[in-house]
Amino acid sequence: MSETTAGRPVPGHPALRRAVVDLSAVASNVERISRIVDGAQIMAVVKADGYGHGAVPVARTALEAGATWLGTADVGEALAVRAQIADAPILAWLHDADPRFDEAVERGIAIGASSALHLERAAAAASATRARPASVHLKVDTGLGRNGIPRREWESVFDRARELELEGRVSVDGLFSHLSNADPVEDGLQLDAFREAEGLAQAAGLEPQLRHIAATAAALRLPQTRLDLVRIGIGLYGLSPFDDESPRRLGLRPALRLESRLISVKRVKAGTGVSYGYTYRAEQPTTLGLVPLGYADGIPRHLSNTGSVEVGGRQRRIVGRIAMDQFVVDLGDHRASVGDLVTLFGDPATGAPSAFDWAQAASTINYEIVTRLGGRVVREYA
Repeated sequence: MSETTAGRPVPGHPALRRAVVDLSAVASNVERISRIVDGAQIMAVVKADGYGHGAVPVARTALEAGATWLGTADVGEALAVRAQIADAPILAWLHDADPRFDEAVERGIAIGASSALHLERAAAAASATRARPASVHLKVDTGLGRNGIPRREWESVFDRARELELEGRVSVDGLFSHLSNADPVEDGLQLDAFREAEGLAQAAGLEPQLRHIAATAAALRLPQTRLDLVRIGIGLYGLSPFDDESPRRLGLRPALRLESRLISVKRVKAGTGVSYGYTYRAEQPTTLGLVPLGYADGIPRHLSNTGSVEVGGRQRRIVGRIAMDQFVVDLGDHRASVGDLVTLFGDPATGAPSAFDWAQAASTINYEIVTRLGGRVVREYA
């Protein structure tokens, strides 16, 4: 295994907190989804530091497994990936109020243009840098209500994009949108709107080679949305976008395992209070174990008295309030020792709680569980 510097343990000392990322699982997930989407290209979405898994190691693995594009939220993320991966196509689609795309265009990063301003700034960057035409994917709002060119501006933006193409300043290589995942009917209406946008783009003389609207959920369940390319985020990391279907049933493998070790073990009598506010008191004599992660490391405080971890081959309940740097687990009569392995979450096939289990206990989603891991957590790659 190799460590990154995301967390910085003292040399020669084991990390207190580590996220072990199985890159073979990432590769397996790309291959599995490739078979499902049958012909559509795959964009591996590595925004938010690869959903907490590490953007560059995941990106390299996904490309080797057959992904043809990388996706990031913003240009800063894209440039960080480009610094390590020289030639893969990368799309960045979330921009600030006064965007400057010079470096992105110079480094061959495609701009997701959600407004006329984005389109003009991409063209200006190509002129300023005397680079190739700026690669642009026009994003249309088909009903999600977030970024994207609004319906009333489709025709004018498409016409302007064609003018800029003829001037050699931009190349409209893609047309895309994003689904709400509300239900199949609503998603179908969004797809209809996208088809309308596609027709208007063609009427303006645009010929985007990549049409994409599906993220993981639609890619898996709505074949009609796969088009030319699918953007795979949560599925890349082996997690399910659905509450009613597990990764295992989808043929996916969770890639991240969050681990630590017990740093204190003590036997206590019935009635002993635990952590701030004594929201938990031992109902009978028991053994308590201390784990050195807390909400500063991304452990949801909402897991206090509800979540579980795996110690000694069994799931053990988190008791008392989770603090900034530590939390307590009730080990019962288990003969635990300082240094025993604690798996906070990982692949449920191993007996550990899953990110979905934690999400359910904390009233959130598995996306948040993996992306919120803090900088003290060392990423290691298997």
